[in-house]
Amino acid sequence: MQEKKAHYKKRIIRHLYFSGALSSTDLSLLTKKSVPLTNRILNELVKDGYVVETGLAISTGGRRPQTYSLKTNFKYIVAVAADQLVTRIVILDMQNKEIGKMRHVDIPLENNPHALEKMASSINNHILESGIPKKEFLGIGIGMPGFVDVVKGVNHSFLETKNDQSIVNILQEKINIPVWIDNDSSLIALAELKLGELKDIKNAMVINIGWGIGLGMIVNGDLFRGNNGFAGEFSHISIFENNKICRCGKSGCLETETSLLVLVEKAKEKLKEGRSSSLKMEGLSMEDAGGSIKTIIDAAIKGDRLAVELISEAGYNIGRGISILIHLFNPELIILSGRGALAGKLWLTPIQQAINEYCIPKISENTEIKVSSLRYQAEIIGAAALVMDGFSKGKEDIRAKTLLA
Repeated sequence: MQEKKAHYKKRIIRHLYFSGALSSTDLSLLTKKSVPLTNRILNELVKDGYVVETGLAISTGGRRPQTYSLKTNFKYIVAVAADQLVTRIVILDMQNKEIGKMRHVDIPLENNPHALEKMASSINNHILESGIPKKEFLGIGIGMPGFVDVVKGVNHSFLETKNDQSIVNILQEKINIPVWIDNDSSLIALAELKLGELKDIKNAMVINIGWGIGLGMIVNGDLFRGNNGFAGEFSHISIFENNKICRCGKSGCLETETSLLVLVEKAKEKLKEGRSSSLKMEGLSMEDAGGSIKTIIDAAIKGDRLAVELISEAGYNIGRGISILIHLFNPELIILSGRGALAGKLWLTPIQQAINEYCIPKISENTEIKVSSLRYQAEIIGAAALVMDGFSKGKEDIRAKTLLA
């Protein structure tokens, strides 16, 4: 009985986390439990200091219902967003507000046998420096690039371990806090689905514009992972005859003409050719690719012709890839997210131009394209959402032994 009650409490906490303030009736409908039972559980959560009353809802006729929300600081989540070069670490409260400053750690993932160890120590140090006891954390959510097996806790592309030992188990042993991992693009799509533009959308694609071109797919209102969890490798669709070898080993992949790393390389090439631009060779380097791409995006936003051309060319090629997605999935909405989304609306015109050229009009006419309102924070928010999703399901391992379990 106590186990059932704990599970129901977790479900209520999950709904309040993703929806904000809800009434007892709202929660009763969402959990498919009776209003009296829901009221009883809510009262216990209020008494325990997990939930607070937040006032009366807007009247729709009759008595205005009391609404409830999570107490902001009753627990915390560590959200980690790793790309091939830099790992971001931040502590979030139950309203997804940052506690302290976000930490940026240079952790190259490719051919780096010490990457996992450095990630673990960086996360641990960030928690210790916060002064928040580890028992106050629901868990650690980590987004990372590559072929991530969320069941086995293995990344087949990066962070290799001996005998495919679980990354999750290694991190939990080192930090002593529950850990969940997932592919970065899947987490960006999860963030949009739970807390962004896709809350009421059934079929959508989320494009992660970064050092690769990732994809998260929402099909029938759920995150689609495919048979082995590897669905969405948009970056490695071969559509160019450019003889460029991709890091996956194949040639002509979408990534070879569209990734942000390619933008930095092309900018340097154009400057060497003598192109006039506010961009300077000394401000662009692969060693500081994050800073370099920010420089290019800032220049494009200010109207620098070369920077705008680079983003337009990449956008047009991304649009060619998106045209394939539209033909295959007929999505209602496509969201542009990730690091590259900082360029905002500069992507929309070239992408739409490619769609106009490569899509059958009848198929594409009802597909809308937007830039994410979450933008570069999407993976961080998705990592936190991953923890809350996992916490509420109560798996039979160390991750279930937190809070109400």
